[in-house]
Amino acid sequence: MYDAEKVWRTSEGAGVTVAVIDSGVDASHPDLAGQVLPGKDFTGEGSPHQDNDGHGTGMASLIAGHGHGANDSSGVMGLAPKAKVLPVRIWSTKDTLKPGNWAEGVRYAVEQGASVINLSLNDSAAYPGSKVAKAIEYAQANDVVVVAGTGNDAGTVNYPAALPGVVAVSAVDRGLNFWSKSNTGNVTVAAPGVETPQADPTSRSGYVVADGTSGSTAYISAIVALLRSKYPDLSAGQIINRLIKSAAFVNNEGKKAPDKQLGYGIARPGTALTMDIPAGPKEGPLAQSSPSTSTNSGAASEDSDSTGQTKEENSSPSGSIFLIAGIAAVVIIIAVLFVVIRSRRNGRNGGGPGPGGGIPPQGTGYPPQPPTGHQAYPNSAPNQGYPAAPGQSPQPPNPYAQQPPHQG
Repeated sequence: MYDAEKVWRTSEGAGVTVAVIDSGVDASHPDLAGQVLPGKDFTGEGSPHQDNDGHGTGMASLIAGHGHGANDSSGVMGLAPKAKVLPVRIWSTKDTLKPGNWAEGVRYAVEQGASVINLSLNDSAAYPGSKVAKAIEYAQANDVVVVAGTGNDAGTVNYPAALPGVVAVSAVDRGLNFWSKSNTGNVTVAAPGVETPQADPTSRSGYVVADGTSGSTAYISAIVALLRSKYPDLSAGQIINRLIKSAAFVNNEGKKAPDKQLGYGIARPGTALTMDIPAGPKEGPLAQSSPSTSTNSGAASEDSDSTGQTKEENSSPSGSIFLIAGIAAVVIIIAVLFVVIRSRRNGRNGGGPGPGGGIPPQGTGYPPQPPTGHQAYPNSAPNQGYPAAPGQSPQPPNPYAQQPPHQG
């Protein structure tokens, strides 16, 4: 089992700003208090700290969550808990995300000093030469690492992940094997993306668990934040080089890099931070990558959670955009996923999942239309609001903990 505490002895992401271009980030969530910058709302419908869907808050919590309660013993810890999150709100509901209409948000993130941009979304309108593609090129020219999910419909890597120089992230399951719904092709690296814990202001408990490359993308953005904090003199390309050179085909022997499913392997933050890796050219290993030949339209697909319930993905009316994660209510310990709930670390033993868990009302959370596929766990808050005290958060067994020990 991976020990994130060892990672934090080297870096916690301090001094790094990660832009989360998404549905907004709830800055009042107790696991994110103090980590969320002012940001900007590009929807014209509210504040960047307003998140009607929960998706953006979930991504932010995987990146920079710090838990809450006495000694931060409850809630979700992100992999880079000292990084700052810049919320860039480009949609409020699935119907308000317009194809290719978020390029300004990318440029804003660059101007605000973000050195990492997290794109847990797909948009077929972000093809080479488009406004979004040019905005991403602008970010890359300004030494920003752009990270995007490959998609969840078992097709070909979608845009913007398919654009040159973008870190394209696929997902692995609890066995650290390729998750079958991840899109394949020009993949850079993989990260865990099944049953990942996330903060969610739309959930009655304040937490959800998700399947999808949205979560794996957020983990990679967090690893990049750790690296940028530890190695501030390295260029974006050299940071990507460390990410790639330290990845490995854990539990996937026989694969050769670059693999169409896992790219250069599963990212390993501890190894990325400490391995002796030559800096390499400033442009990095992805500089000469050719764009994917993806023709995927980005139509909505489905995710399944650990209970076997189906979760639909968000799709715009034009069918060109979908967000990448479905979720069900829970707080969970995922040490090998580099997410830590400190109550387990402190030796607390809360209740685990069991039969008869209540189901939140349909139409709440993510996706915003029924059926939600949400499964509540024992000890989830029965009403609105967040778990208020240490030891009240549910603590199901770690679904990734049965793997052989491995470095990074």
